[in-house]
Amino acid sequence: MDKWETSEPGPVTDPAASEPEENEEAVQVEIDIAALQTERDDLLDLSRRLQADFENYKKRMLREQTAVVERANESLLEQLLPVLDSFELAVQNLGDDVDENLRKGIELVYGELFGVLEKAGLERIDALGAAFDPNEHDAVLQDDGEGEPHVGDVLRTGWKLKGRVLRPAMVKVTRA
Repeated sequence: MDKWETSEPGPVTDPAASEPEENEEAVQVEIDIAALQTERDDLLDLSRRLQADFENYKKRMLREQTAVVERANESLLEQLLPVLDSFELAVQNLGDDVDENLRKGIELVYGELFGVLEKAGLERIDALGAAFDPNEHDAVLQDDGEGEPHVGDVLRTGWKLKGRVLRPAMVKVTRA
């Protein structure tokens, strides 16, 4: 019998003919692997971008929430400033004939209120004798004269909240 002939009926296969089929299958497998690796890399890249976007979103939301809380604190502190002014006037105008316990009580309440507001970031603008700054001072009176303007008298205390002017000091400007 010839090597191409078989004793049984059926398809005749050439061993050399099966090698190209195996090569084609191997090539197709390599192409499929490369396509899957590319898809994996694309999905991994997408996953990383989404994770970075989410981290940025969390940071932005935290900043926005902090800003909302700060605005709420600022609003509350602005409403408390007239109360603080009234306490300040009460402490300054306590006469010598006032009961010592009443004096100490008013000073204690003023000190506690001022301490709480300081912890929240409120600070007094020291205006007396300072060079006039329109960002920190509201000039309501002015003396005529030559020279650089400076604050000669403070009519109402100014306040800053965490470095930002909450209410400018109401001042009398003098020139010397």
